[in-house]
Amino acid sequence: MTQAAYSGNSGAVPEFGVVKETRTIELPQGVGRYRFSDVAARLDPTTVKFRSLTDPQGTLVLEQNFEYDLVTPQRLMDKYIDRKIALEPAPGQKGKTIEGALLSTAGGRMIGLTGGEVWIDPPGNVVLPSLPGGLITRPTLEWLLRSAKAGPQKVEVAYQTEGLSWEAAYTAVLGADDKTMDLSAWVTIVNRSGATYGDARLKLVAGDVHRVEPPKARRELAAYGAMNALSLQEPARGFQEKEFFEYHLYTLGRRSTLADNSVKQLEMFEPVSNVPVEKVFVYYGFVPEGVYLNQPDRNASLGTRGNTDVDIYLKFKNEKERRLGMPLPAGRVRLFKRDPADKQLELVGEDWIDHTPKDEEVLLRLGSSFDLRGERKQTNFQVDEANHSMRESFEITLRNHKKEPVRVIVKENLYRTLNWEIEQPSLPFEKKDARTIHFTVAVPADSTQRLTYTVHYTW
Repeated sequence: MTQAAYSGNSGAVPEFGVVKETRTIELPQGVGRYRFSDVAARLDPTTVKFRSLTDPQGTLVLEQNFEYDLVTPQRLMDKYIDRKIALEPAPGQKGKTIEGALLSTAGGRMIGLTGGEVWIDPPGNVVLPSLPGGLITRPTLEWLLRSAKAGPQKVEVAYQTEGLSWEAAYTAVLGADDKTMDLSAWVTIVNRSGATYGDARLKLVAGDVHRVEPPKARRELAAYGAMNALSLQEPARGFQEKEFFEYHLYTLGRRSTLADNSVKQLEMFEPVSNVPVEKVFVYYGFVPEGVYLNQPDRNASLGTRGNTDVDIYLKFKNEKERRLGMPLPAGRVRLFKRDPADKQLELVGEDWIDHTPKDEEVLLRLGSSFDLRGERKQTNFQVDEANHSMRESFEITLRNHKKEPVRVIVKENLYRTLNWEIEQPSLPFEKKDARTIHFTVAVPADSTQRLTYTVHYTW
């Protein structure tokens, strides 16, 4: 069997898949019915594809039914309303078998006896004469087939089902100097499809695959699965990656069984050591209070509420020169660092990455620094309606309580209107986009550094 799965770019786990299975079945010549059981309980019957590998031209599906009304004690009892049942004494108890018509199962069993008496919840074990029609023990596809010849045929069946999903999970261990990391990747596969897939060949497809959804349907990310045979000569560890259409395909080099209602974790690739990383501090003091307007915003208090946290980011490039250079599927990244006192790994942050091609940069937000603080203060605000202009000045203070110097990127949003010019900056800045500038501020150990600038808006 072969199992493939798709991953989108959201933190949510996908809930849909496609299963492909090959079996040998016995068919009569001419028209006959065949029951194909042990399929996923959550399959979409409109997606079923049947193909005979032995005689594709001579074997044809005339009709298909999907039977999924699985037997349960309650459903079984409901099927016997107004029908005859028997109640036998429990083992070790005296009494005789009672027979009567089952009148109701709501709130307990109601039995109508031949003489007209009605018993409510009488004691005893229920004995039913047979399994009523319409109830089955396993989800089953039933086909009306026309076969040109009798005998065994190898057939391939594929269908779409809900309840199959996968996502990548990365574990990074930061070096003692915070300049390198060891990276490993695992795949978590969740099977809630209502079927077990034994000896499956697993394929994972990373990419944003578009699906057409029915009106008002709940939006789900794509996860795709298929089942087929696997050569024992393939490598046994990790997944082999290759380009596939506009996505990337990861194939496990050995067979694995996916049990129903289970979560399986598999190594995606061998761990990578000593990947160069850079720790970046970012201070974003502006607290957004609304959306950007088409008209100039003259509200003097807008943007004066400040944030004091300095965020911690870890940056690395997914390139071969840095021991990576492989397509990284979207997933959660957990970063650990070893405590030198007891050699134990401690969690220092986690973030979610999008699908990342090779040679792209990855930026992980890990949290806020305990020993760094920022303060953003509006020091001046003037509006000149006659000349259609505004001037606004800020003072940004960074306090470093660490024993070593740091460099902090100060991110500033120019939110009042699109036409602006920076005046009298105390430090050089870099324009990042139409509304954002960055200052890079060096803050010595255990000291304070201030940044000032004025922005001139016109319209």
